[in-house]
Amino acid sequence: MHLLAATPGQIDDGKEPVDLGQTPADVVFLSAADTELAALSAARAEMEAPPTLRLANLTHLAHPMSVDLHIDGCARRSRLVVARVLGGTGYWRYGAEQYAAHLHAAGVPLALLPGDDKPDPELRRLSSVSDADYDALWAYLVEGGPENAVNFLAYARAMLEGGEAPGPARPLLRAGVFWPGLGVADLGALRAQWHEGAPVVPIIFYRALVQGGGLDPI
Repeated sequence: MHLLAATPGQIDDGKEPVDLGQTPADVVFLSAADTELAALSAARAEMEAPPTLRLANLTHLAHPMSVDLHIDGCARRSRLVVARVLGGTGYWRYGAEQYAAHLHAAGVPLALLPGDDKPDPELRRLSSVSDADYDALWAYLVEGGPENAVNFLAYARAMLEGGEAPGPARPLLRAGVFWPGLGVADLGALRAQWHEGAPVVPIIFYRALVQGGGLDPI
């Protein structure tokens, strides 16, 4: 059997094992959503004294050997592991069960979160963090956006180091207006940026771009 090294941008069909080659960190975060991974990477760059962070796409952990390698080399020697599992254990059963078994044995806190806003009792059962921590971490990711991404990492840091945790997740409007530098704003704030007499052309974009912090093209 061949063992592949993970390559950025590579499509992984899970037929061959992949060694991500990641080292242990304060926080390990797994998700199938590249926008979510990018948002947390950008959030960490904005923080003072951020936790060390490893990010990995779940598609690289589809093969059982890939899971085993990542657990042995990174996850079980890290301080907190969070995974968003879209589709629940039916999508990633081997991974969810193995991370739960090995991390519980190693005493590493684990939060297996749904990949959407619908509760998943089985993922919660396999997790080891408290219900309060589970719900707080999940809420930051469900709402999304740069502020919630920073607070997700700040909350994780508070779990590990103690100290005051950030406030609860800030709900993101289902629809609204946005201006660079102001973030999600109201129409009055936007009008203050307009030039009198100049034409105004709205740009309509998906809310998911705000959630994932992917607004650079806009």
